[in-house]
Amino acid sequence: MGRSLARARLDVSDPGVAYQRQQAAWRVALYVMLVAGGVLMIAPFLWMLLGSFKTLQEVSQFPPTFLPKDPILSNYTDVFERLPMFARYYLNTIVTAVIPTVVAVFTAAMAGYGFAKYRFRGGKIFFWAILATMMIPYPVTIVPLYVMAFRLGLVNSYAGLIVVNLSTAFGIFMMRQFALTIPDDLLDAARIDGCSEFRIFGQVILPLLKPALATLTIFTFTGNWNAYVWPLLIVNEDRLRTLSLAIPLFNGQYEQYPNLVFAASTLAILPVIILFVFNQRYFTEGITLSGLKD
Repeated sequence: MGRSLARARLDVSDPGVAYQRQQAAWRVALYVMLVAGGVLMIAPFLWMLLGSFKTLQEVSQFPPTFLPKDPILSNYTDVFERLPMFARYYLNTIVTAVIPTVVAVFTAAMAGYGFAKYRFRGGKIFFWAILATMMIPYPVTIVPLYVMAFRLGLVNSYAGLIVVNLSTAFGIFMMRQFALTIPDDLLDAARIDGCSEFRIFGQVILPLLKPALATLTIFTFTGNWNAYVWPLLIVNEDRLRTLSLAIPLFNGQYEQYPNLVFAASTLAILPVIILFVFNQRYFTEGITLSGLKD
């Protein structure tokens, strides 16, 4: 008994044990804060999702209910019935989000790989010039972009919605940083085997860039899908509206039907969620490895 008490006192007074307990306490506190932050972030989304399955009477009652008592799916069909152009808005958003994302990600991969693995005169200056464009606030570029689009006849057209998002300085920077982590020996071995530069890029580089490609795809697609300011300026015709313009319009017309607004908003963010779910295993790796080298 005496030995046990002495050992317990020794363990308590041991600096190593005290440090481990302190680290464990900090870890628990960190997890608690992360869980609380996660709950705060996901709570509005859950409220919207669950509200889209409630009737008008249930979603308007007080005190409110969290889970729907009698879940219904008619809210989603009612959105298309009350706003017949909603399907057209959805198609417009898909077109103006997918095409710029594919082009921007592919060109960023090519440019980033070129800046990372090829040495040419003025390469660093050109890269830093591209990087410097990231420092310019977006509102500063809106007026020049609109003037250029107007003079080129791109107002009220799909081309006007798409052309401004066909390249991304952040994507070039991200791809370049990730490509720097790829050993040059792989490229030399491919050249020795007789591979052309385009074949090296397509069969060696692109598979190794999957985490960065997936991460950039998520960022770019989300930005294009949620774009509001530029479509608001460049589009004046109803047939060219995107979901970011249609949802506020729908909310203004059917503000007294929050269940329908919830359903329309859920449909609007569904593609982004699906894209993230299928690419989440690459997302963390892409973020982590894209800044390892200078």
